[in-house]
Amino acid sequence: MEWTGARYADKPTAEVHTWIAAPPAQVWAQVSDIELMPRISPELQSVEWLDGESGPALGARFVGRSKHEAFGEWATTSHIVEYEPARVLAWAVEDPEHPTAVWRFTLESQDGGTLLRQWMQMGPARSGLSFAIDRMPEKEQKIVFVRMREFEANMTATLAVIKELAERGHAPGKAGA
Repeated sequence: MEWTGARYADKPTAEVHTWIAAPPAQVWAQVSDIELMPRISPELQSVEWLDGESGPALGARFVGRSKHEAFGEWATTSHIVEYEPARVLAWAVEDPEHPTAVWRFTLESQDGGTLLRQWMQMGPARSGLSFAIDRMPEKEQKIVFVRMREFEANMTATLAVIKELAERGHAPGKAGA
């Protein structure tokens, strides 16, 4: 990720991608298993579906609990805002109309496998990062840049694990499966 001088209000984005030697339906099994994510994320500690849901669907909500050495611990409620099995899964954090962040996985058939992309947008609503910016407004661009680099590194690591699991033909660990 190159230095952009982006401010939080610019709604900066990050995107990473990888090619996986498995069909989209097999990759989707990993992507759509949000309970897998805390096991492969250094920041996300746990997730829990709300409203009796047990998996993703348009409008479904889940609570994610996270921890970061600079920001402490926090919980957010995310809303599934795009859901097309084996193609797209996206969620907005907190208010779907004015989110603190938006995250999206996109799967595309390519060369006998799957091109998997993970994309995220910071903002526009205030998030925990806003408090750091409030304390050091003169460092806003650096704070945003460093956080986006963290997101990019974590997303790259997430895709590497999804790739490994999908290529091994690993089925998500769901009860009764």
